[in-house]
Amino acid sequence: MNKTTTSVTSDTAGPSAAAGARGTGPGRSRLQWRVVDIVVLAVLAAACGVIFWAWSNLVYPLITSAAVAYPPASGLMMGGWLIAGTLGGLIIRKPGAAVVCELLAAVFQALLGTHFGMLVLVSGAIQGLGSELIFATTGYRRFGPLVATAAGALAGLFGSVSECIIYYYEWPLAHQSVYVVFATVSGAVIAGILMWALTRALRSTGVLSALSSGR
Repeated sequence: MNKTTTSVTSDTAGPSAAAGARGTGPGRSRLQWRVVDIVVLAVLAAACGVIFWAWSNLVYPLITSAAVAYPPASGLMMGGWLIAGTLGGLIIRKPGAAVVCELLAAVFQALLGTHFGMLVLVSGAIQGLGSELIFATTGYRRFGPLVATAAGALAGLFGSVSECIIYYYEWPLAHQSVYVVFATVSGAVIAGILMWALTRALRSTGVLSALSSGR
């Protein structure tokens, strides 16, 4: 009787039980990278890299000139350098998407040429890590406006603190503190809520139908 019961239970459980035993159920497959994810990530990183280049070479000089009377105000433009991380996380929705997209975008920016030199790679890794940590804390299951805003804000916090250490170490602590606050707010708005809105707009067009964010 026991042998029969065991056999029937095993047979009726079928592939689902086997998948669960191997740890390859729906939750695991949801987080696995596919070829389409990698391709889209590369395209996003390249596009954001061009934006980073324009932000550094065209927008940054104008903002810093305007903020010459109060340099910490330049932190308000930080969000433009953070969009790759949040956008990659919101669209790809896989572990590592945010930090890799931000870092690859920095690589493209460096290849196009920037007066910041190869230090943009360090910034990209640090900023991307900020976004990645927020998505990771949700188990890569939540991608609403609050999560997007938090991802952009933490990227701004990480990025601005690192810049105060690398670039603005001579500033007084008061200036550095204001810069960090401005950059965090900029990240929350530009890289956070605006990138969430962009993702929703792209989803409505159907171009994300092959991705988790489009379903």
